[in-house]
Amino acid sequence: MRFLKYDAQKCTLCGECISKCPFNALSMEAHGIEMGENCKMCGVCVRTCKENALVFEQKAGSEDKSKWRDILIYGEQANGKIHPVVIELIGEAQKLAAKVNYRVKVVMVGAEHTKENAKELLEYGVDCVYVYEHPGFDGFKADCYADAVDDCIAAIKPSVVLIGATPLGRSMAPRLSTRFHTGLTADCTILDIKENTDLVQTRPAFGGNIMAQILITDARPQFATVRYKVMEPAKKVAKPTGKVEICDVSEAMVRSRIEIISKETIVHKKTIEEEEILIVVGRGVTKEADFAAARELAELLGGQLCYTRPLVENGMGDTAHQIGLSGRTVKPKLILTLGISGAIQFVAGMSGADCIVAVNSDPNALIFKTADYCVVEDVSEVLPKILSYVKASKGGRNNGISL
Repeated sequence: MRFLKYDAQKCTLCGECISKCPFNALSMEAHGIEMGENCKMCGVCVRTCKENALVFEQKAGSEDKSKWRDILIYGEQANGKIHPVVIELIGEAQKLAAKVNYRVKVVMVGAEHTKENAKELLEYGVDCVYVYEHPGFDGFKADCYADAVDDCIAAIKPSVVLIGATPLGRSMAPRLSTRFHTGLTADCTILDIKENTDLVQTRPAFGGNIMAQILITDARPQFATVRYKVMEPAKKVAKPTGKVEICDVSEAMVRSRIEIISKETIVHKKTIEEEEILIVVGRGVTKEADFAAARELAELLGGQLCYTRPLVENGMGDTAHQIGLSGRTVKPKLILTLGISGAIQFVAGMSGADCIVAVNSDPNALIFKTADYCVVEDVSEVLPKILSYVKASKGGRNNGISL
């Protein structure tokens, strides 16, 4: 897709745009300036040209929305396997697609075994999986992966592109939206779609104090990254009808400015999004002994200790273990909250848990409206008893607990 337009009548052939291009994508040909495959639509040449011979073609309100159809999902792979967020995106995309008669498609980029992973996605009812498989895609290189997804978007022209809000997704999504000169909403927690196919993208703003609804009304495609563990995963279908389409990969597509010097496999540690048991402490926990007890309880149950935003801001916890709109969204089987009032920003990040147990000395605490089991008592009184019970029942061994 090229939205960069060249006007030979205005061009003085000064060559400034060629020398300033950071990607060596412009060249002087017999007919004038030509854009090569390396063009990333960064806009440096447009800003450099004093004669306005180079301009971006897409302008607000000028795009024909009817030419852009369906929903495309980026099928991220992690350690050779499909990332679970992809299944969640498929489930949400199917709900949106049903409202406007769209199809759900997936694009996957990677080295060997990508095709096999693509076939697995057909079981979830997607219409087509586009596969860009090449040894040059071994190891994530943002420029190469973006080139491949760019190629797919340009070919099929989807109205909506959904990408997981993972470290990889957060690196690639802005590159793509910049190339297509359209909008991107990051870290969405709610999605909806209007009859005119405008995507309603909801995400927390101002530290989670408000929920902002964002629409891209004058451009296509509409890009959004979606948080992991906030959408319901798709269900497998009895008779898949989709297909896997192998796409051509050019040498230019796998040629990267990034050079991999060495590789080292990092031992995967469970994130709180993956845990089945979480112990969460809030401002009601003030004693060091209670913090220690909560940490020990989490270890005995085979889970992790988490924190609310105020504790993280006070330096008593880290953002990787912060739950809420400004932190992480979790869906464990069991979550035990200790001394947490239950502000809406926190509850939005954990209300999907299968079982919620809350301990708070205030009988009117908001957390009790969400909890399945409510304990109105001081944390310092209850926590030692819970810890003693778990130690007795588990013999002090860190081997988890059956739910």
